[in-house]
Amino acid sequence: MRYRLVIFDWDGTLMDSAARIVACMQAASQDAGWGHLEAAAVRDIIGLGLPEAIDRLCPGIDAERFELLRNRYAYHFVEGNAMPMPFFDGVEAGIAQLRDHAERRLAVATGKSRRGLDRVFHDNACGAWFHASRTADETRSKPHPQMLEELLVELDVPVEEAVMVGDSEYDLEMARALGMDRVAVTWGVHAPERLAASRPSYTATAVTELFEWLN
Repeated sequence: MRYRLVIFDWDGTLMDSAARIVACMQAASQDAGWGHLEAAAVRDIIGLGLPEAIDRLCPGIDAERFELLRNRYAYHFVEGNAMPMPFFDGVEAGIAQLRDHAERRLAVATGKSRRGLDRVFHDNACGAWFHASRTADETRSKPHPQMLEELLVELDVPVEEAVMVGDSEYDLEMARALGMDRVAVTWGVHAPERLAASRPSYTATAVTELFEWLN
């Protein structure tokens, strides 16, 4: 067993949700009167907490419009957009393989809100896959490492026995700040060259490759 604790990012790592996030953020921006947001700009902020994402996408936005945009994003993501968000092919089988080791712990560290993550857990009947999770609204947003620090304490695993898996530099830099091993996956939102700057312990180019390496 390579690691006793495997911590996953969610969007763009386990779930193919980037297109829906982009569409909902673009719609929310229009609703709030901010105007058009380029898809590439929205993809770039996936992984951050929503407040941090809005600040980066909409520099100088006033408080009233900020709240409107945030509320409209939540509306579109939950109710106004029916775009499917499947797991990437091979994720469910790969998680099952990791769970075959009773002593291994699995966790999620995500830019989603607690409400959003719990909804996804419920809709996909996957909450029981994980022993713990942290969301951006109950701790500090990536790339600050606080959510990883809290997961290590909760699950009583030393940093050298844990690994962070993610598709963005925010995931990798969060782990790097703690000296934690980190795995980059190239099927998500940030380009391989950008991920390489965070010096990942391993770079996976396919889902099956990722889980073979983790096992």
